[in-house]
Parts: sequence; structure tokens; C-alpha cells
Amino acid sequence: MKWKALTNLVLIGLLLFLTAGCTSQGGGTDAGGKVTLTLWYWNRSIDDEPLKRVDQQFPGIHLKAEKIGGDFKAKLMSAFAAGSGAPDIVGLNSWIANFFPNRDQFVNLFDLGSKELEPLYLDWKWKQTITPDGTYQIALPMDSGPTALFYRADLFQQAGLPTDPAEVSAKLKTWDDYIAAGQQMKTALQNKVYMFDNITTVYSQMLAQSDKAYFDLQDRFIGDQPHIRKAMETAAKVNQLGLNAKINQWTPEWNATMSNGAIASFVGAVWMKQVLQDAAKDTSGQWRVARAPGGDGNSGGSFIGITKQSKHPKEAYEVIKWLENPANQLNSLGTTNLFPSTPSIYGDPKMVAPEKFYGNQQTNDIFIESAKNVKVQYSGPKFTIADTIAREEVANIETQNKPLEKAWSDMIQRTNKELLLY
Repeated sequence: MKWKALTNLVLIGLLLFLTAGCTSQGGGTDAGGKVTLTLWYWNRSIDDEPLKRVDQQFPGIHLKAEKIGGDFKAKLMSAFAAGSGAPDIVGLNSWIANFFPNRDQFVNLFDLGSKELEPLYLDWKWKQTITPDGTYQIALPMDSGPTALFYRADLFQQAGLPTDPAEVSAKLKTWDDYIAAGQQMKTALQNKVYMFDNITTVYSQMLAQSDKAYFDLQDRFIGDQPHIRKAMETAAKVNQLGLNAKINQWTPEWNATMSNGAIASFVGAVWMKQVLQDAAKDTSGQWRVARAPGGDGNSGGSFIGITKQSKHPKEAYEVIKWLENPANQLNSLGTTNLFPSTPSIYGDPKMVAPEKFYGNQQTNDIFIESAKNVKVQYSGPKFTIADTIAREEVANIETQNKPLEKAWSDMIQRTNKELLLY
């Protein structure tokens, strides 16, 4: 099987890596009698400040935190395949469900008493950490990625659309409303401004708002069902009407269009606030945030777990429990822009400060409401396979004028074929 072949390849790669003398082992006990714990994370996935305070908070523990570059997931899988080299504590990205088949590589946090922490976290976020049978928790929640509508208030005003966030939320409640506003924008501004950046954003954000993705809890493919079809149809409609700039995010072209006013809006996660500010510094004061058309969703957000290779799982559990408590999550919002998954702090003044770039709007008011209303969605270990193919076919509609029906049938056929090799 493809998965087994991949496991063998990463095992060979790791053995070569170890031979070169470059490995990172789980913690032990140092000369001073302290328990040493190792932690893997990627840049900005965890606030560095509380990591530095672990040794003070736990005098009997020394934490060695290492930022891992490159393919983080592949390196972790390699350590699991080799049976050594994994850290005590590891960050997991939104692809956490990819590791459900490898749950025996993680400590079951239920065995350490984690169920008492459940009330601290958003319900949908908590459920993402637990295997489908409900018996095994492989991580605790870290940050979350609630979504909203980012829009240029000045361009909305020129197009005769409302500019106040509450009014925008009320007028653009559905994707059909959003498309109609895009047509109004196109006409009023003489085809010089696009409402949407690209239709892959439309598709992915509609999917994020759903209570279903590509697989059910038994990991059976459901990507051929109406919820996926509707998202692809809506994306295709945006393209047919010419409301999209056909510019991908994370490109210099996207940054330029955000700066020059060629794109009026997009739906994105809370962490796009900083991305937008970095991309379009000269537009400060012109952007606002409203509730997303079509409902609330989540995009991104991370988790933190303990590997079975750890010799000190109880100590590791105390550390991750402390790292991701509400107080630390609140501080991390201010220092690293990591949006908390602990709703008890959503009323704190630090959560709702005015933001100059967004016209002094308290944008987190919007994201707080979004976070509270995200639907529970199961992704499963094969999510990436199906999602990659679906996004490719949506992009083909935009870049190659591929007919919707052909893109739809090819998506289903390609996915079913790929799943046979998994």
C-alpha cells in the first residue's frame, strides 16, 4: 500500500539522518537532577515567551524547545517509523487527523486526566483532538482560526454598498448576497475592482463553514455529495460572472492588488489580519471586518501532544496543560497573534482593543462570535488527498476555463483512484 511504502521511505531517510549524527532524542534527567523535556514546534506556532518561563514555572523540569524547519510532518513521521528520535512534546498543525492512524505513537491524554480540561476549550476545537471512536485524545488545543469577511470600506462606499461592519454582515448574509454585491461592485467601479481574489478561496471557505468535509466518521468518501457540489458550483459562478481577479494568495501579485485597490474583499481566517497588514501597509484605516457570508468557519489552528517515546509523560502533560491555559493563550494573542481557543477570556479587554489598520474597529469582536459558532467538522487522515484534488479542479475552472461538470466528474474520479492507492 502507498502509506506503507511511504513509511518505509521515511524510515530509510531517518536512518541515514541518524547515521550522520543529527538526531534529537526525547528528554531524560540531567546532571542537576532535573527532568529534561524536548519540544518540537515551527516558527510562531507557539509563543516563545512562555516557553522560556517553563523552567521557572516547573523548577524540577528543563525544557529544550527546538524550532523545526522544512517538512515538519515528515520529520515527525520518520521518528515514529524509526521508533526513536521523537521529542517528548510536539506541536501538531491543522492536519492533526492525519495522525489518528498513528495514535499509538501518542500518549492518550485521557489517561492523564485531560477530560477535566474540556470546559476550558471551544467544543469544536476540543473534538478535533479526539479519534472518531471517542476513546483517544492525542493532543490539547492551541490556537484557532475563526473566519470573517475582510473588506475595503472605501471601495464598498464607492460601489454604493454599506460600510459599517454590522450593516455589511446583515446585507451579505449568504454567498448569493456576496456574489450580488460583487456584481454591483463590478458595475459601479467599471470593471476596475474585483470582489474576490480567486475562486479557490471561495471554495475552501465554503467548505470551512460546513459540518462535513470529504469523509464520514468511518472514513468513507463523501466528497461526491451536495455540500461539496454546492461549494464548487458557487466558485464556478463567481468565475463565470468575472468577479474574481484570478490572483492566488501568498504571491507578490496578491500583495500588490491588496495595496492598489484592485481587490475589494476576501473571506479569511483571523491570522490573515497580520498577513494583510504586512502586504498592504499603505491601506491602513481602509479595511474592516464583518461576519463571513454563508456562516462561520475555521481555517488553521494548532495542537500540542506528547509522544509515546517520552520517558516523562506526566511531567510533559503538566507542561502542555500550563502552556495552553487561558492566561497564556491571552498573552500569546498579544505577542504572536495566536487567536485563543479558550472562550473564558473572550471578554477580556485585551481581546477587543481597537486596531488602527482596521479603522479602529475592534475586529476581534467579529472573530469571537465566529469562533463560538464554528460547526464540528471531521476531516480524517485522508483529507489532504481529497482536498488537494478538489482545489486543483477548482483552479482549473478559473485558469483553464474547464467546464464545471468536467471538473466535478474529474475530481470524483481522481479522488476515488487515489484513495485506492492509500
